Amino acid sequence: MKKARSEKLFVMGLDGMDPRLTKKYVEMGLMPNTKKFIEAGAQRDDLVLLGGHPTVTPPMWTTLACGCYANVHSITGFWRQGKEIDEMFYNLNSRMCEAEPVWNCFAEAGKKTLVWHWPGSSWPPTSDSPNLAVVDGVAPGVVGASTCTRDEECIFKASEDVKEITLLKGNADQAAMKKCIIDDINVETVDENSITHAEMRSNQEKMSMKGRLIMGPEEGLAATFEGNNILTAQSSIKPAHGWANAPENAKEMVLLTSKSLIRRPFLILQNEDGVYDHVAMYKNKKATEPMAVFYKGEMVDNIVDEAVFKEERVTAARAMKLLDIAEDGSSVRMYVSGAMDTEALRDVVSPSSLYDELVSAGGYPPPQSTFGSHQEELVLDCMIDTWKLSGVYQSKCLNHCMNDLGYDVVFSHYHMIDLVEHNFIRFMTDKGYNKRPESTYEHFMETLYKAADEYIGTFLHLLDKDWTVFIVSDHAQVCPKHNAVGLGDMNGINVGIMKELGLTVLKRDENGRELPEIDWSKTVAVAPRETHIYLNIKGRNEHGIVEPKDQYEWEEEIMTRLYGYRNPATGKRVVSLALRNRDAVLIGLGGPQSGDIVYCIAEGYNQDHADSLSTTLGEKDTSVSPIFIAAGKGLKKGYTTERYIREVDLAPTMAVLGNVRMPAECEGAPVYQILEEGLEQ
Repeated sequence: MKKARSEKLFVMGLDGMDPRLTKKYVEMGLMPNTKKFIEAGAQRDDLVLLGGHPTVTPPMWTTLACGCYANVHSITGFWRQGKEIDEMFYNLNSRMCEAEPVWNCFAEAGKKTLVWHWPGSSWPPTSDSPNLAVVDGVAPGVVGASTCTRDEECIFKASEDVKEITLLKGNADQAAMKKCIIDDINVETVDENSITHAEMRSNQEKMSMKGRLIMGPEEGLAATFEGNNILTAQSSIKPAHGWANAPENAKEMVLLTSKSLIRRPFLILQNEDGVYDHVAMYKNKKATEPMAVFYKGEMVDNIVDEAVFKEERVTAARAMKLLDIAEDGSSVRMYVSGAMDTEALRDVVSPSSLYDELVSAGGYPPPQSTFGSHQEELVLDCMIDTWKLSGVYQSKCLNHCMNDLGYDVVFSHYHMIDLVEHNFIRFMTDKGYNKRPESTYEHFMETLYKAADEYIGTFLHLLDKDWTVFIVSDHAQVCPKHNAVGLGDMNGINVGIMKELGLTVLKRDENGRELPEIDWSKTVAVAPRETHIYLNIKGRNEHGIVEPKDQYEWEEEIMTRLYGYRNPATGKRVVSLALRNRDAVLIGLGGPQSGDIVYCIAEGYNQDHADSLSTTLGEKDTSVSPIFIAAGKGLKKGYTTERYIREVDLAPTMAVLGNVRMPAECEGAPVYQILEEGLEQ
């Protein structure tokens, strides 16, 4: 019987990590830990992993796990089409996957296997083997983002000039903001006509959206993030009064959270020199010990507090950071994260007993920040710093599982790069509406990748313990040369170009003005999701108008119109590829879970990802290609291969290294060129 080349395998998945940028920053000296992995390992010189399609999270993490393309495992987008072409169902659900993940093979072989927050067909657990443990994977973002989030993040501003305690919605840099909640005691909650993120993800089978239209560039993935919907808590500052234990000269302010249903008093405090330099948060004025103490520039996490969820108080943890404090105590600014339910993650941890081990090792799951915008403070001091907390948490938990709990094979995922980049990557070149110089956005990117390198560095010690480590991503993102075009969007039906081409028609009111509603009696086809176009066919669709016998000719006509469409600003084509369903197998799509036509947007006109070929390049050294770096037991050291390594090759390469069987539907091949002893022993 063959012996395994490696008994310990670790996949370090970093969502959105770009090989082109990584190589650039390694050469600049900004990513020393990543450089050590590269120098110790075996990969292509350009670090490229040849990606599949569509270039978006759930399909590609599923491809990495199962070793087959989307047309085989059936996860062909972030959402999947319902019975009707304007209805889509959430696709981060292992029950929807029609292929076997390689972690089942390891668990079956007796290997203690952990799948950590893998957003591609990992939850619910895919095997009942006692050797398989799964943590989350219900949604992208931080661990527990979908199940634990109980409150909204905000900027907390206090000043002696403020007269009332309020919660405000608007741009944090503007004085004019909408007062959502105004009261010094308590107020009613505000109906925002939306359900919470947690509710939205809690039932994977039922989560759907129907008839959501993307009407223009201000909507969907192409929308600009300008910080116009930031929650700001505001408080007056007064001399401390009525406290059980307030030092002399202390001042007070009040933070409202959970739509004002919870209020926490703060003391603004002096140092020995009489300068106000820190603040302390208390449960109430009667408390003698603070819940947390804050000094300028320090992010404090695992602040155990309360939040209101569905009209009930739950125990929840937050992170906060003192951004600024006047030396005379007259003004204070803080970042306040959302609240994370301290027990809810247990519901998506299998076995649930593992959750207690994770809390012991890493504390409670840190909150996610999606503030974004052009504002340097929000990106650098709030968003990236909050994501660093998640990196520290993950590292502590994963290292505990590998070093202390005896896990042999670990598949992990960290979503920081992707979600942070979405907020600013398009502005790395001037689009005519940038709020900052290009150099500012380049600095954002450098800071982001340095944070990723810090996370990567926490696993370097595994190379000295005979682990095999793979650093991979699902896709990366581009800064497009031009503004994105109105075709395709994973968040709904993009009306733009399809309307211009006369394929999607909107209803009109009595005055002839277009309404945001499709006129199915005149609509030939729609473009829902990313890269898919569906014809409105009689007998198949409720309001179909295309005769089945005419489908072929209409497909030909639609592809002709797509290829003939020119960008008004440049005169160039915006579609690089359009294929019939049967032909889409050439790029790993097609079949019953793909559209009648599958297309990709031409280079330079993309959204940051999801709508392009996986080989697409962007401005400022960006690309859509995922990354591949491998080092450790069983692999050549300091080796570069000319072979194109594909996403479908990860699973079989791991199977060969661990001497387990291939996943049942595997299409990839072991990357034997990087194996220390080839395929034979």
